[in-house]
Amino acid sequence: MTRETIGVAIEGISKRYSHRVKGEVWAAREVRLDVAPGEFVTLLGPSGCGKTTTLRMVAGFEHPDEGRIRFGEQDVTGVPANRRGIGFVFQNYALFPHLSVAENVAYGLGVRGVPAAEIASRVAEVLGLVGLAGYEHQFSSQLSGGEQQRVALARAIVIRPRVLLFDEPLSNLDAKLRVQMRTEIRELQRRLAITTLYVTHDQEEAMAVSDRIAVMNQGSVVQEGSAQDLYHRPVNEFVATFVGRVNLLPGRITGLSEGGGSVAVLGTTVRVRAIPASVAVGDAVRLVLRPEAIGIAPAGGGPVAASVVSHAFLGEKIEYDLRCGDVPLHAVRYNAGPGIVMPDGATVALSLAEDALAVLPGSGS
Repeated sequence: MTRETIGVAIEGISKRYSHRVKGEVWAAREVRLDVAPGEFVTLLGPSGCGKTTTLRMVAGFEHPDEGRIRFGEQDVTGVPANRRGIGFVFQNYALFPHLSVAENVAYGLGVRGVPAAEIASRVAEVLGLVGLAGYEHQFSSQLSGGEQQRVALARAIVIRPRVLLFDEPLSNLDAKLRVQMRTEIRELQRRLAITTLYVTHDQEEAMAVSDRIAVMNQGSVVQEGSAQDLYHRPVNEFVATFVGRVNLLPGRITGLSEGGGSVAVLGTTVRVRAIPASVAVGDAVRLVLRPEAIGIAPAGGGPVAASVVSHAFLGEKIEYDLRCGDVPLHAVRYNAGPGIVMPDGATVALSLAEDALAVLPGSGS
């Protein structure tokens, strides 16, 4: 399959709606995002954050009130969806129940006037790519959820789109199948090198498939970067709490240096590398402490004492709810084999993995 590989530029697009009760509502507000040619970028955020509205404006299903959208050097803001060269995979698959698998996949080619012989060749090619060779004469009612998703994906890529768009494509699948399908989608996207914009509210899914993630809240992109950037260096409390589980602890800056600084927290002082330039010595801050960055040992084995409120053995890991004075903590200890499980009520010693810590300005109060 050959196609033009282009980038997508979203340049300050906004969309407003009139609500009978709420008045004017911003579904998207000055969204800016550049997607490089062949890149896989995910819009991640909670329901109502503007991610699907943004995707629909890129697709041409909605028209922005402000801003513009470019595919490569072409301004497509006013171009109808059927002339943008997109492939769109919907949440509900949107398969035609009265058509066979081959007919569903071929539909877009037929609308475009592609000759019958070429249609047959291209349908066979993409069904092989998505693992559905031999399914040509099946109907959607005869397929599993994962197979229906593969048909929807085949239909989107058979037209050789310039840009591939996904709107919550795995939300109707069970947990195990979601993991399998997200892997298949990522591998196929890499193989075809199609510029891709993907929407999900599932942070694990976003981290698994994306080259880069744009976190949205209240209609705007609040932070973009790799999964590692967002997880270890969140810019605000929303990103810290939405991307993964987190403990946000009150602390105070006790020292600053070129490589970071020190923070008083939990009755001890820890070294932190990721400290915002806006903070000064003496400022109240919040320490971003991920559950897996907490080491747990028998009492006396670390600088911070805590008690075990409860624990859950989950096979590959043990999750602990702890209390350090008045501060609740959530910790995860990964299980490498039979070992010590700290019982409820036990006093334990905690250590903090300093390389994994980050700081947010302000006390959060």
